[in-house]
Amino acid sequence: MQFDVKTVNKLLGIEESYKAPEKMLQLMLDDQQRPGLFKQFLAVSTDLKFDWFHEYFEDEQAERKSKKQDFTPDSVATLLNRLTARQSNDNAYYEVAAGTGGILIKHWWNDLTHNSIFTYDPRSYWYQAEEMSDRAIPFLLFNMAIRGMNGVAIHCDSLSRRAKDVYFIRNDSNNYLAYSEVIKCPHHELFKREFDITEWVDRFDD
Repeated sequence: MQFDVKTVNKLLGIEESYKAPEKMLQLMLDDQQRPGLFKQFLAVSTDLKFDWFHEYFEDEQAERKSKKQDFTPDSVATLLNRLTARQSNDNAYYEVAAGTGGILIKHWWNDLTHNSIFTYDPRSYWYQAEEMSDRAIPFLLFNMAIRGMNGVAIHCDSLSRRAKDVYFIRNDSNNYLAYSEVIKCPHHELFKREFDITEWVDRFDD
């Protein structure tokens, strides 16, 4: 495994894995440091068709007891995307309980390879991913932004629609190699209506 605990923690500049989510979120919201972090990870691997954090997160961060978290194997993510392959020109994707983005990444990869480097335009696709876990959200943001997606990651309970935050993921270019910006949206009534949020909260009920 290229992105083992030691490698990921070193890239994030931490010694203890419990610090990873907070540090990752900090880096994702920092316009100066985010591109540099992406370059460091890409120096280890440029294979973007799967979730690099699958095993790291499952071993170190998963909240199996409190949130019953388990993660979709890469082979299952591939199968699910084949079974739900696009039957029309609908370029929007929506996923609840997205975790760190394993299934989302497979869908993005299908979108990318369905085109060529001359015809794929990131601005033509929209990805909306929702996740409740404080620990998973920063890794989901990383996975969307390093791949140059456009969309939103919503930190919410998808059933009650109570939300902590909405993050706008923006790649305002036709460059499939470009990174996305990560913009934390204000807790405004506009975003509540747009994403069907019932209320802004600081924590979710257990």
